[in-house]
Amino acid sequence: MQAERLATAAGVQLSGPLLITPRVFGDARGFFYESWNQRSFNAVLEADGQSPADFVQDNHSRSSQGVLRGLHFQKDPHGQGKLVRCIQGEIFDVAVDCRQSSPTFGQWVSARLSSENQQQLWVPVGFAHGFLTLSAQAEVLYKTTDFWDRESERSLLWSDPDLAIAWPQSTAPLLAEKDAAAPSWQALIAAGDGFQ
Repeated sequence: MQAERLATAAGVQLSGPLLITPRVFGDARGFFYESWNQRSFNAVLEADGQSPADFVQDNHSRSSQGVLRGLHFQKDPHGQGKLVRCIQGEIFDVAVDCRQSSPTFGQWVSARLSSENQQQLWVPVGFAHGFLTLSAQAEVLYKTTDFWDRESERSLLWSDPDLAIAWPQSTAPLLAEKDAAAPSWQALIAAGDGFQ
């Protein structure tokens, strides 16, 4: 398993999110790889100066092309770290730094995750997360470090001009009502809904 930090559009490496590439063993029959190994994953986190993660829930979504899910996060004390992978199709996956004490507060990173590249994105607590489906359909699996909590859940407007996320689609995405009505970055900060 290899892990690398991602850079923002301005070329700044963001501390926290990691793009993880598993070691894939392939031959004429197909392929095999460990999609999850607690010991290996925590070794990657510790090598990056992060605390080990304990996952408590697995989620599975299926989306059609053009569906955008996010940007979502949970406030403390129910902040969620997420380990995201795409097992069918391809997605454009995004993490936004919502940590007010971070030098990269308000900046974002992205990765294309697909069933072809088998990569995973680690999105730690303190980041909003969302993805856009690029293929005809995509199935996404992700592990979380805390259970879903309705009172702690927050959304952030995917198209906020202050964030200026470069979504790779020129047409309007298909959104859930809560995502279409999500607050702006400035409104979220004013409400005190970020992280310290």
